[in-house]
Amino acid sequence: MAVLFALGVRTFAFEAFSVPSGSMEPTLEIGDRILVQKVFFNWHDLHEGAIVVFARPPADTMCVVAGQNDLVKRVIALPGQSVYSLGNDVFVDGRELSEPYVTQPLGTPVASKQHPFKVPEGELYVMGDNRSDSCDSRSWGPIRGSSVVGKAILLLWHNGHPDLHSF
Repeated sequence: MAVLFALGVRTFAFEAFSVPSGSMEPTLEIGDRILVQKVFFNWHDLHEGAIVVFARPPADTMCVVAGQNDLVKRVIALPGQSVYSLGNDVFVDGRELSEPYVTQPLGTPVASKQHPFKVPEGELYVMGDNRSDSCDSRSWGPIRGSSVVGKAILLLWHNGHPDLHSF
């Protein structure tokens, strides 16, 4: 009975995920563990800045690492919003995003102010916090909202030690 309960919780309520790459540094480092909310989760309720776990996009053929089927990134823009970059700054609907968690230069630009990228309905634009070392929507385009497994709500393990921190 306990095993069935544990499987039910993991499948439908909450699940711990290990961060597979350095694309979310310094917020999340390789091997950090996060708790992801799945119960009562609806991707339509996400907001800019939320950290999400999602299934690897089919278009991701450039950044594939064996065994990485789920990725962790930050939501930058929602369906219907326009996103572009200017230098190292990212703008959504003409407003500069406040991103104190980003410490690396942007690297690959998002789009231009003259030709911003409009996020299609049903999709999300996601990026890693380590902008110079992240395969994200700049590489493979927006992700389907339905591919989002859940929203990160708690950091459980950081830098090799237990660390409880909510998002």
